[in-house]
Amino acid sequence: MTDYETSAALEQARRNHEAYHSGFMKLLRFASVSQEPMYQPQLQACADWIVAEMRRIGLDNARKLPTAGNPIVYADWLKAGADKPTIVIYAHYDVQPIGDESLWGTPPFEPTIVDDRLVARGAVDDKCGIWINLKAIDAILAANGSLPVNIKLFFEGEEELGSKNVGLFLAANRDLLAADALLISDGPFSPRQPVIGNALRGAITGQIRVQGPPHDLHSGRYGGAVKNPAHYLARIIASFHDESGRVRIKRFYDDAIPMTDRQTRDMNRLWKTIGPSLQRAAGVDAFFGDYLGVFAERTTSQPTLDVSAITGGWGGEGTRAIIPAEARFTVTIRTVAGQDADAMWARLVEHVLAFAEPGIKIDTELMSAAHPFLMPEDGREIRAIQRALKGALGKEALLMRHGGSLAIGGMLQRELGIPAAMLGYGSGGNSHAPNEFIYVDDIQLATEVAIRLFFELGDGE
Repeated sequence: MTDYETSAALEQARRNHEAYHSGFMKLLRFASVSQEPMYQPQLQACADWIVAEMRRIGLDNARKLPTAGNPIVYADWLKAGADKPTIVIYAHYDVQPIGDESLWGTPPFEPTIVDDRLVARGAVDDKCGIWINLKAIDAILAANGSLPVNIKLFFEGEEELGSKNVGLFLAANRDLLAADALLISDGPFSPRQPVIGNALRGAITGQIRVQGPPHDLHSGRYGGAVKNPAHYLARIIASFHDESGRVRIKRFYDDAIPMTDRQTRDMNRLWKTIGPSLQRAAGVDAFFGDYLGVFAERTTSQPTLDVSAITGGWGGEGTRAIIPAEARFTVTIRTVAGQDADAMWARLVEHVLAFAEPGIKIDTELMSAAHPFLMPEDGREIRAIQRALKGALGKEALLMRHGGSLAIGGMLQRELGIPAAMLGYGSGGNSHAPNEFIYVDDIQLATEVAIRLFFELGDGE
């Protein structure tokens, strides 16, 4: 890397800021909602538009690759030389549904500047991840004629569906995606205090069905004699936690990789600024689980179990005096680095099935499983991200474990078998809510970080 090449690319991006902004607005106008079939034409049009943009800026092999669901958008540039690493860059072009449109202050797919914010669905989750990478590449190629690193762009159209068809695609295309490292461009960007999210929890979702009589029974005729599945459902749920909040499933906390001393120090520093606001945002009077650790640990680096839905019995108007034939609940387990999704689900199933007895049948269904994701804090890619952030923002980044999950993170890391790093470019909020936004002034900052990162990744340090 030369300072001249970096400076030339940065200046190119600054000169073309208005054009880049205009292109981002065009990308945001595509209603690329993956969860609702009515938006399928818009989603396909969005993928086509990205392919055209990739070709325009000089990338090779730009195309849509079919999956069993929505297409992968792919392109590469592999002319940096064999002595330079090859990096797979991931982001996703599908977006969340708009929800209740009456809660939006502006049309969700008509990007609008409101004060210091650009409001649109997909602004931070995750079209900024696509656009900022493309504009960084555009600036570098326009300024220097070549890139400092080999790249393969992998933009997904089903992240908001849990990346349900990507696994088979990855298994069939390992050679296409062979690389030295993976960079995931999804998540928050914090220019005031840079953060590198070095871990995400996995997420296991399943449904438990408790069956009793073959059909609903009159509670006056059979109450006290026929076992009620709703009662057994309540027993099962009540058995999950003790009074301190600890999960009582056998071996639930086994295999978890603890935080390092550095991660703990970074977490404590970071939580002094973001912790109070996160706690206030919950809108509750009290929290539980202090016995297990501080709030930050419990919500990022420890496995958890939560019941998210309960159904059973009569749900219509009025009342019906019945013993329901069945009751169901949905459960989500958040796993942490080191834990295996199959093993954790098996532990839950063993615990739940212990409640079965004559007159009560219990069925379990695994609905989805996303693996946890952890990257080495001293890896080459992390060091490159640190240097890029320091160069653009003048500040050292803190390492942060995130409490949420990203199905594609663990999936890519497992299937491709390469080191992974994560740096989001979305400085904003409301990513799954009305009035999603990105801070306008931070878009240029994020682009400059991305430009520096490409040079740092190719630098070999």
